[in-house]
Amino acid sequence: MREIEKRRSIRNYLNKKVEKEKLMQVLEGARLAPSGSNTQPWRFIIIEAEETKEKLAMADHQQEWMVAAPIFIVCVADIRSRISMDTDITLNENSSEPELKQIIRDTAIAMEHILLEAENLGLSTCWTAWFEQEAVRPILNIPEDKYVCGIITLGYGDEKPKQRPRKKIEEIVRYETWQ
Repeated sequence: MREIEKRRSIRNYLNKKVEKEKLMQVLEGARLAPSGSNTQPWRFIIIEAEETKEKLAMADHQQEWMVAAPIFIVCVADIRSRISMDTDITLNENSSEPELKQIIRDTAIAMEHILLEAENLGLSTCWTAWFEQEAVRPILNIPEDKYVCGIITLGYGDEKPKQRPRKKIEEIVRYETWQ
């Protein structure tokens, strides 16, 4: 619970490099995430180049604050874990393939594992996804049959925001039926 309670979305980072061992431990946490039928659809692209980070930040609704993070983890869902290779498919925000929902759900679990393991290691993160597929894919040469679920900024935080208001448990839990 400690990591869950302490985790915050951080938008200010220290100019401090993330140790490779910590990055690999964060990625190992993602690798161990559960997925439907053990398909493990997630793929991760590690970005440290300033020019690429700037392009991604601009594609991600011009969120310039992102560039201060030493590392971006671009989280990509691979539909080929569920659909055969000989099927031609282009994925975007309007795709209707039911398998797309499945790979997004599974990749989101792995992304949350990244956030929690980073917190455990004293690192800070922010999950961003204010972009269109067509804006991000060309920057990283991601094929059209892959779906970018989000970009996680990773580094040592330079802020300590307070917890934002949360709904009471009674507002979010129901028993047996909706009503």
